[in-house]
Amino acid sequence: MPKGVGKTVAQNKKAHHDFFIEDTYEAGIVLQGTEIKSIRNGRSNLKDSYAKVESGEVYLHNFHISPYEQGNRHNHDPLRTRKLLLHKGEISKLIGLTKEEGYALVPLKIYLKNGFAKVLVGLGRGKKKYDKREDLKQKEAKRDIERAFRDRQKE
Repeated sequence: MPKGVGKTVAQNKKAHHDFFIEDTYEAGIVLQGTEIKSIRNGRSNLKDSYAKVESGEVYLHNFHISPYEQGNRHNHDPLRTRKLLLHKGEISKLIGLTKEEGYALVPLKIYLKNGFAKVLVGLGRGKKKYDKREDLKQKEAKRDIERAFRDRQKE
C-alpha cells in the first residue's frame, strides 16, 4: 500500500475474491472537466472495471463516474475509457506480465492523494472455482475461531 494514501473513494470488493493479487501499482488518472468533482462526491463505481495495456499505454475501461449534478453541457460520458499515468518502466514490466496466460490488471481502489485522484491497480492471476471455495472455507473457519474466542472471554 503506497504511503500517504488519503480518502478512499471507491473500492473493488470482488477483486480479492476473483483474483490472487500479486503486485500493486499506483497510477494517476487523466480526467476531463467535472469528473474530479463527481469522484470527490463519491459518485464512482469500480465494479466491472479493468485495465488494459494498449499501444504502450495503460487504459482503464468500464470505470463509471456519474455526471456531476451542477455540470452543464461540459459533463462527460460516464463509461468513457480513461488513460492511466504510470512510469515507462512500470508499463514495460506490465506488458511482459500481462502477456502471460491468466494474468490481468485489476483496479483495486480509487483514492484522493494530495488533491489528485489515484488508482491502485493490482496484477492479478484469476482464481479457479475451487480456489474461491477454499478461501470461503478459510474465512468461515477464522470467523468461527474468533467467535469462540470472544464467547470464551465473556465468561
